[in-house]
Amino acid sequence: MPLIDMPLEKLKVYTGRNPRPADFDEFWDRSLAELAAIDPAPQFVPHPYAAKAAECFDVYFTSTKGAKIHAKLVRPIGITGKVPAVLSFHGLSGSGESFRSMMSYASQGFVVASLDSRGQGGESQDVGGVAGTTFTTPFTRGLDGEPEGLLCRDLFLDTAQLARVVMALDYVDETRVGATGGSQGGALTIACAALVPEIKLCAPVYPYLSDYQRVWEMDLDRGAYEGLRYYFRHFDPRHERQEEIFTKLGYIDIQFLAPRIRAKVLMGTGLMDNTCPPSTQFAAYNKMTYEKQVVIYPDYGHEGLKGHDDIIFNFLADL
Repeated sequence: MPLIDMPLEKLKVYTGRNPRPADFDEFWDRSLAELAAIDPAPQFVPHPYAAKAAECFDVYFTSTKGAKIHAKLVRPIGITGKVPAVLSFHGLSGSGESFRSMMSYASQGFVVASLDSRGQGGESQDVGGVAGTTFTTPFTRGLDGEPEGLLCRDLFLDTAQLARVVMALDYVDETRVGATGGSQGGALTIACAALVPEIKLCAPVYPYLSDYQRVWEMDLDRGAYEGLRYYFRHFDPRHERQEEIFTKLGYIDIQFLAPRIRAKVLMGTGLMDNTCPPSTQFAAYNKMTYEKQVVIYPDYGHEGLKGHDDIIFNFLADL
């Protein structure tokens, strides 16, 4: 079998290269305490979508730094009692799912919410205010200031705020909530399940934002990770701050959030992925301590994994 990364037997035991900040847990505990003090004040605006089986809403809520965040929400008609919910997260630069695509889970009687990541292709606000460069990939945004200014910290916390909003609905069973997404959405799925340990099922697909130093060492700092190359070339051309930079990126490295997950996990990955290398994905997966499974596509890269949508649907149907 052709390889672009480690053999599978090594992937299964790989534990990552990026340095972990010494105060990582304290950083995220402080961040969650900050989020808990913010009233999301959600607004549910009916959306004129011609669905007969569900009601559709645009949801607006407040998250960190006062940003107004947008999500779509679908609620099946005729709900009695409390029902499960699925949270959905999109890939880099995109926006949340269409109402049409959300109907598959609504047909199961589930509430579905799909987040717009701040500052990307949807309606969520990017309130700015960071020191240093704002050019290219989200993980370099805020890299020149304190770690609290990292854009990805706020992206991760937005997922937790969405979970809070959905779990608080009187028709949602907060003990039966799942999360899913691919690439950046896979990273946000892992972050959400880590920051909201009540999440029951977690289905990331080839997650992004993991093991930055490994990506750089593989010479794959282009495309989704091109911010690494641009940042070093412009702001540390002799790599005199290399350890400092990778350590700061460690605050927003999902491999270090992964041990917090208390959900059952189903991850999908392609072994020919040269956008989010398999080793970086396994760096996070191998740190998960609860029930987990990885579905492997040996010939696939960073693309649609044939049949995997149906596997995820059946997995989340257990809610």
